[in-house]
Amino acid sequence: MTDEFERQHGFPPGTNEIRPANHDDQAAARTLAQVSLVPADLVTFYDSIGDVTWADVGNGYFVDPVRDVLLRLKGYSAVDVGAGQKTSGLVIGSNGGGLSYIAGPGGVVYRTRTASLDEPELDQVADDLRHFLELLERSLTRFVANGEPGYV
Repeated sequence: MTDEFERQHGFPPGTNEIRPANHDDQAAARTLAQVSLVPADLVTFYDSIGDVTWADVGNGYFVDPVRDVLLRLKGYSAVDVGAGQKTSGLVIGSNGGGLSYIAGPGGVVYRTRTASLDEPELDQVADDLRHFLELLERSLTRFVANGEPGYV
């Protein structure tokens, strides 16, 4: 299977995994719960899942470890989302092509249109985290079936 992947794509397969949360991830999830703009389902997610890395599905799909989310929040603040940019969200991952996924305080997940987070233009991709994860799963299923990852 590895040789077939490399022959088809021109490079060896990368890491593709959903890593369960360890003790450090769970402690960081509790810290994340203290941030007022964090949807409860994101904290629940990080209490169980350490990160998602699907490096070989299209350009890749990544849900960052909670430690990275917290470091980004501390170093760069939250990202303005919503009408009039009066609401802030957290960058929780990327598509491997330079676009970021941002979870808003109401649970809505957005994708940036460009790689910049300075004044991001956003598209809503999911109504909540569960919907976002379902879309990622559909992309994985499509990629396994026919090599096309879709566009989340």
